[in-house]
Amino acid sequence: MDISILKQTAQALMASGKGILAADESTKTIQRRFEKIGLQSSPETNLAYRKMLFTTPGIEQFLSGVILYDETIRQSINGVSVPKYLESKGILPGIKVDQGLVDLPNSAGEKVTEGLEGLKERLSEYKQLGAKFAKWRAVITIGEGIPTDNCIQQNAERLAEYAKLCQEQGIVPIVEPEVLMDGSHDLAKCWEVTAKTLKAVFNRLKAHKIVLEGMVLKPNMVISGKESSIQASSQEIAEATVQTFLEVIPKEVPGIVFLSGGQTPDQATENLAAITKIGGPWQLSFSYGRALQDEALTVWVGKEENVQAAQKSFLERAQKVSEARSTR
Repeated sequence: MDISILKQTAQALMASGKGILAADESTKTIQRRFEKIGLQSSPETNLAYRKMLFTTPGIEQFLSGVILYDETIRQSINGVSVPKYLESKGILPGIKVDQGLVDLPNSAGEKVTEGLEGLKERLSEYKQLGAKFAKWRAVITIGEGIPTDNCIQQNAERLAEYAKLCQEQGIVPIVEPEVLMDGSHDLAKCWEVTAKTLKAVFNRLKAHKIVLEGMVLKPNMVISGKESSIQASSQEIAEATVQTFLEVIPKEVPGIVFLSGGQTPDQATENLAAITKIGGPWQLSFSYGRALQDEALTVWVGKEENVQAAQKSFLERAQKVSEARSTR
């Protein structure tokens, strides 16, 4: 493990005015996205869509990294491997390494993430393919009697084991514990569960001797549930989020990149701006999927003649989000 390389990569991901594009949708997820525009997913169509995003002129002004899916990291753009193409634009290539969610035994409504089996070998291969960082997502659901301590602890442990394997390979781990927006819970409940989850995650990271300066955290914002009758304002979300983080996230962590978690592009942008205005001891940025892509996807709809208009939409949203992370 070369700690200096880990630190350099983490710092590069948190470059001023830039954030990370999550373009790591699984085969099933991208099919669901495409169904909304009447398109059938295939490796060729998936690449055409991602090529539209990655080749957007000027996008490197706003992106420090892109999280790829296993299919994409093996593909090429204009005869150049996707990782090398991104690096040629000054964008770091990353890779999603978890293998999705499974039911937590004996706990209805709760999930754990799988993918630790064979991860060491997969990380070695991904490094050879050009990956500089990786991502593992855990989800915590708020509902009747959940989340349980068991669910939080199991997900925290798996995140820590993943992070350790990454750092041993010289790959920066993005640690993503997501408290889902799904549900009718209020801001206070999200605050409570987010704090408890992050506390458990950092306890396990410490136990596994993770180099905090060589990782990036990708959490949810502290936000009202989608079905809650009382929706918190951007200012309330910002204050709750920063206060939670100040209580549980060590200052040694170089950066926090928020997930959008089902927020609309405008919501994700406005809430990020409010959070970064308050600030903290870490760099605060974004790692958005749908919040960066949805508008461009709606314009593109799989047609070559729409590529330039879709790229314009993508660049405009990326610039807005970049400006939101630069409000402080």
